[in-house]
Amino acid sequence: MQKFTTLKSIPAYLPIVNIDTDMIIPKQFLKTIKRTGLGKSLFFEMRYDENGKIIDDFILNKDPFNNSKILIAGKNFGCGSSREHAPWALLDFGITCVISSSFADIFYNNCFKNGILPIILNEEKIKELSEYANRKESISVDLNDEKIVYGNNEVKFQVDSFKKKCLLEGLDDIALSLKKSNKIEKFEEDLKRIKPWIIND
Repeated sequence: MQKFTTLKSIPAYLPIVNIDTDMIIPKQFLKTIKRTGLGKSLFFEMRYDENGKIIDDFILNKDPFNNSKILIAGKNFGCGSSREHAPWALLDFGITCVISSSFADIFYNNCFKNGILPIILNEEKIKELSEYANRKESISVDLNDEKIVYGNNEVKFQVDSFKKKCLLEGLDDIALSLKKSNKIEKFEEDLKRIKPWIIND
């Protein structure tokens, strides 16, 4: 998992409430267990028409928003089923930060496990940041200082200290387990010695 420290980008603004995980990545794309290749299908039913042609006026199909790394979204983002493909698709598209006034809990936690920073701000600050998207101006996110800088302004956000550490160090669940590999190996050796019939070499 890539480390997340700071990020600067022109944000894409998608002011739709209750965007669920099926809207983020429809069910027909859930057959894969690979984390790559899903970006092209992100928001598939909003980005393409029924013939598979790109819908030009959808925000992520427009320049420069097709290269945005920050998405500003409506409240209750990521509701619906718990598919982890949703953050995979966002990440593969290039989005590593999502800002909203609220998130579905499972999606929110899945973001941290996949290198995406979800930020919760009040609606007033969301509106202020959306103006920078409308003007195609960059904003900056600093995870270490827990702040967003836009123009001459800044707004603080809060993030769980453990989740913050994992993002800063690029630690997913597997990497966290590997950090304890010495203890795991010692446990296995002790178990083999105490209960040798359990271990099948």
